[in-house]
Amino acid sequence: MSPISTKRHGDILIVTSNNPPVNALGHAVRQGLVAAIEEADADDAVKAVVIRCEGQTFFAGADVSEFGTPKAFEAPMLPQVVDRIENCTKPVVAAIHGTALGGGLEVALACHYRVAVPTAKLGVPEVKLGLLPGAGGTQRLPRVVGVQKALEMTTSGTPIGAKEAFALGLVDRLIEGDLEQHSVAYADEVKEVRPLQKTSERDDKLAEARANPGIFEEFRKANARKMRGFDAPEANIKAVQAAVEKPYAEGVLEERRLFMELMSGKQAKAQQYFFFAERKASKIEGLPEDTKPRDIKRVGVIGAGTMGGGISMNFLSAGIPVTIVEMQQEALDRGTGIMRKNYEATAAKGRMTAEQVDGAMGLLKPTLNFDDLAECDLIIEAVFENMDVKKDVFSRLDKIAKPGAILASNTSYLNIDEIAAVTSRPQDVVGLHFFSPANVMKLLEIVRGAKTAPDVLVTAMQLSKKIKKVAVVAGVCYGFIGNRMLIPRQTQAMQLLLEGATPEQVDRVHVEFGMPMGPFQMADLAGVDIGWHRDPNRIENIRDALCAIDRWGQKKGAGFYDYDDKRRPSPSPTVQEIIEQFRAKEGITPRDISDQEIMERTIYTMVNEGAKILEEGMAQRASDIDVVWVYGYGWPVYRGGPMHWADGEGLQKIVDALKGQQERLGSDFTLSNLLVQKAQAGEKFTR
Repeated sequence: MSPISTKRHGDILIVTSNNPPVNALGHAVRQGLVAAIEEADADDAVKAVVIRCEGQTFFAGADVSEFGTPKAFEAPMLPQVVDRIENCTKPVVAAIHGTALGGGLEVALACHYRVAVPTAKLGVPEVKLGLLPGAGGTQRLPRVVGVQKALEMTTSGTPIGAKEAFALGLVDRLIEGDLEQHSVAYADEVKEVRPLQKTSERDDKLAEARANPGIFEEFRKANARKMRGFDAPEANIKAVQAAVEKPYAEGVLEERRLFMELMSGKQAKAQQYFFFAERKASKIEGLPEDTKPRDIKRVGVIGAGTMGGGISMNFLSAGIPVTIVEMQQEALDRGTGIMRKNYEATAAKGRMTAEQVDGAMGLLKPTLNFDDLAECDLIIEAVFENMDVKKDVFSRLDKIAKPGAILASNTSYLNIDEIAAVTSRPQDVVGLHFFSPANVMKLLEIVRGAKTAPDVLVTAMQLSKKIKKVAVVAGVCYGFIGNRMLIPRQTQAMQLLLEGATPEQVDRVHVEFGMPMGPFQMADLAGVDIGWHRDPNRIENIRDALCAIDRWGQKKGAGFYDYDDKRRPSPSPTVQEIIEQFRAKEGITPRDISDQEIMERTIYTMVNEGAKILEEGMAQRASDIDVVWVYGYGWPVYRGGPMHWADGEGLQKIVDALKGQQERLGSDFTLSNLLVQKAQAGEKFTR
């Protein structure tokens, strides 16, 4: 049965798509749309057409399950579908609710009119899959919304609301009430209007860009930082430029050429791989299928510092009441004050209303009484990263938390099983490792203890979606997934300084690779003193020496770099002197170190650690490791994550390089058996 059906309302043909869950534009939908338009053209009694969708949304884009299969290339392909819609001899109205994204917006753009409910969203997110809108989207969109807006939409992939779309002329009417009824009434109004307004023939909105040919270069400059390293935004700019400089028929040929170039490139493959990896991460292996989540009506947070405050904001923003506990009134006031300030900063950017700020803060119950946590269904401790401190907190929690309450630790490194062992209910204990700043960062590592109950894991995963986090399940090991892989990178980066590299060189290699910052820039931003033993007389390495003289990073104006009052870094003679003192002490003669060696010793070693994590069963799948690194540490998504990238780099190449570096990597370094086995067998970590 076709997912596309037609029915008549007087002389209006209503074409309906029912292809759950998101009305994706799969082959059967494309075929059905063409047949429906041909039906309208062939029937003299039909005066206009309305295209609408059942369910939650208008067409939300291409059918991703067809990616890489012959179905994606079976006629009619989407460019043929949209041309057929636009060339219908009767006016066609798109009735939009939910989202019109990617191919969905291209279908709407091919219609002669677009109406939408005020809550609808419209956009072209293809850039996030390493692509561009390939069915005339880059040619029609600038003709309707103007070149500047088309550049913003195609290069960011961020959708716009129906109200903004109406102001731009992308939507012709906002519909309050029954969408089908009102869109049929609108079609009735316009059924006699001729000539039909085809978006491909519009020229008025391109005139401004023709008068200002520098618009494209200005846009590139203004967005250079955001687009650094990505191929797709540049291809989108070139395609929109073709809309301005060429007739429509030539512009679509240029769009198709650029689309095919991206489609066969490494970045699109990596970004599409990541799209599926993110969805796979939410599936927890080995749980009974009928596991039901626990009911979470109130969350408790212990600690109102940076982490505790950030964690609380996630739940408040999702409408979940929070009880936040501190030991001193001053710390409690400071923490809740910062939370309000953060919300107000969001409101100042127009992302929240003042009422929403008051609403979120109104759900917060600040207290100095630990016993107030007894009313909570989930309690998260966000105290100092010290095992004794955490054990003390959990012993106290065990006595006051109600039966069935989930007890969670926001630890970055420590053993969840050891923490759970001090309670009488280890089945209720789980790790919830939020990344800083917790109210901004999307990643959440859910740490599965040896005795963590299945319903605790299911609850944690469900809650993560509610608070808009991407969650990954990790096993109990030092540093879990992300921080554990960070350790060999940081160790080798420090060793490279002693052998002859500079902080600037090591950081440059990582930034050129696509990371937002290198190991030393990251240390300066996070705080060089994090985890330092706090004894200025005990100097065992370069970091101890920096901390002993208050070089704690950006917050002190000095770390591995010197900083000016605008936090701009410059190489530090003091740091160079400290490095040279350590070289002399250890009898090391500095040598020239190649960028390739830095790659091998800092990035290849991370891949090796990722392989060990898989070998030990500390991650469910290689793609989960990639999700952690993209969302938690800024690994460039166009490289797909460390394990996917390693597959492309060649596992044998990585093994050979690590064997070649074995002596320099130190006696603690061991090659992963899994990495060696996969390399020898010619296998990959990811698909």
